[in-house]
Amino acid sequence: MRLTFLGKTGGSNEGGCPALYLTDRGTYVVQGVKVEDAQALADVRDLAPDETLVEIPADVLLLHREAQP
Repeated sequence: MRLTFLGKTGGSNEGGCPALYLTDRGTYVVQGVKVEDAQALADVRDLAPDETLVEIPADVLLLHREAQP
């Protein structure tokens, strides 16, 4: 899988998250802080062993809209 960097938000640290990437599969990859809060993880349904949750600010989702042709 290859990733194309779409952008970071104003709250991103240099070299850090959050960020949004487009894959060569037509999907997206989000870079964010891993969710480790026990209550939040308990609220999630069907989290597979190979999956993780990341928390991002809402404005990261706007990067998707800006990347659309």
